[in-house]
Amino acid sequence: MPIFNTSFAQLDLLRYPELPNTPLQAFDAADEYLLKHLSSCSLASNARTLILNDNFGALAASLASQMQVHSSGDSFLAHQALRNNLDNNQLSQDSVEIIQADQAFNGPYACVLIRVPKTLALLEEQLIRLQTQITPDTIIIAAGMIKHLPRSAGDLLERYIGPVQASLAEKKARLLFVTPAEKLQASSPYPSEYQLEKPQLILRNHAGVFCREALDIGTRFFLPHLPANLGNAQVADLGCGNGVLGIVCALNNPQAQLRMIDESYMAVQSAQENWQRALAERPITVYAGDGLGAEQAETLDIVLCNPPFHQQQVVGDFLARRMFQQSHRALKKDGQLWVVGNRHLGYHVTLKRMFRDVQQIAANAKFVIFKATK
Repeated sequence: MPIFNTSFAQLDLLRYPELPNTPLQAFDAADEYLLKHLSSCSLASNARTLILNDNFGALAASLASQMQVHSSGDSFLAHQALRNNLDNNQLSQDSVEIIQADQAFNGPYACVLIRVPKTLALLEEQLIRLQTQITPDTIIIAAGMIKHLPRSAGDLLERYIGPVQASLAEKKARLLFVTPAEKLQASSPYPSEYQLEKPQLILRNHAGVFCREALDIGTRFFLPHLPANLGNAQVADLGCGNGVLGIVCALNNPQAQLRMIDESYMAVQSAQENWQRALAERPITVYAGDGLGAEQAETLDIVLCNPPFHQQQVVGDFLARRMFQQSHRALKKDGQLWVVGNRHLGYHVTLKRMFRDVQQIAANAKFVIFKATK
């Protein structure tokens, strides 16, 4: 288990989900740099501290014994990593207050530490909400690895909070020191909306949602090929995003019983709102979670999935393979997993190892749709 050693704590930290035989760690040089600088700041013990977008809980767990820590972000998996790492290091779950991205902050804060997220719309939404949660004396530091730290992140910090001073680079990481200034309270541009032509739907998308401004091309290809004549089947939209796959499937199958799951709190919020707009009082289960891990074994008839190919900035098919395994466990005998993916990802090879029958439903130059039967 990798050791994260700072002046605040020495911790055994793991990523979540755990990747076997991986060199990837649950912390990076930006976390180290941030805590190294923080140790030189004159903060009172037990200072109210907000941490945004803590990837695997390294920051929150490090400060949990010394400050009143609130940790907020849009990832259920990141929050589960934090919970696990608190347990791994005999720290109380009550030592950190977890705030989901769809929930309000609980300031004012003496200190705000920000890991700049991949989705800058999420950062913008967080900064707008932060405006009422800080004082002129609040210490605000953003951090990131230089290759993942665009100039526009500094522009957002300056626009909504105040002047920004960049640090020197250290181990390919950089800090951005933000001085709070008087700013007019901004109105959030989120959620945004776009219209789907067929079926005609207006889809709402909160700041953390993937492909927020338009339907992604993989899902667009998938929609005309969704299964029909499902009767009262139990159907899960796994990694639901704004809920469009589940909603269109429900419209095509009036008796089907749907559930939609995503690890993004803002995706779940978007999916819930879009379902209510399209299907009103029709029952639905929508929740943020670790894929189908919370579902009972052999209870689903159909799983629809357009899997992600990255976790934070790490690209790979690890999460997709995990979703396929979860689907196999949750599906009844003869249940079906319907998957769309980029051709080059070769999902058919992985699926054939897990399912008794895998058929190609459709393909174009970029995407392919498979039906895998348990």
